[in-house]
Amino acid sequence: MSTSTGAGWAQLRQQARSLETQTETLFHTYSQFASVPNIPPKPTEDEQRTEAQLQDILERREALVSQLARLLDSESALTASALKQNNLSRHREILLDHRRELSRLRLTINDARNRANLLSNVRSDIDAYHSSNPEAAEAEYMLDERRRIDNSHSVADSVLSQAYAVNENFGVQRETLASINRRIVGAASQVPGINSLMGRIGAKKRRDGIILGGFIAFCILMLLYFR
Repeated sequence: MSTSTGAGWAQLRQQARSLETQTETLFHTYSQFASVPNIPPKPTEDEQRTEAQLQDILERREALVSQLARLLDSESALTASALKQNNLSRHREILLDHRRELSRLRLTINDARNRANLLSNVRSDIDAYHSSNPEAAEAEYMLDERRRIDNSHSVADSVLSQAYAVNENFGVQRETLASINRRIVGAASQVPGINSLMGRIGAKKRRDGIILGGFIAFCILMLLYFR
């Protein structure tokens, strides 16, 4: 009796775990109906079929949990282990969570559908108003054009303000560099002998340049002569 009871328990638990996995897969499919770009005003056949499959699996799992509970009650206190009690409690908790998840998803889809229907009705009312009041539609079009032009002007003003700020920053930097240069020249002029030293350095550079230029000219003449 204990062996048959253990086999029945294992088989029921395997079925329960399989149905729990199927429920998770169907939840993923069912949740996508709330995120479609243009949700239809009424549930589609796929949505109704997925919801019906979820409801059917939850009922089957409820029946399996009841069978597991009866099977566990039929065992004696010695053979009924704490592990089986925990397994049964876990299946009940998962079933309850999945029932709540189905209710939540159903509410989410209904909210998304109601919002889409509301927006569609508002657009339809606006189109009907424009059709019956062409002058008002034209006035609204002109207002939209004016808003777009104002936005373009705002963007242009922002770009010009940034350009003016950059130009002003460059001017400040030029003034700063000029001031630094004046300070350096002023400091150099106050050092004794600095001007004569700078003059000698400049004269030496000019002399070296003349010598190098004369040597290059000599080399060119020699090349032309022996050519």
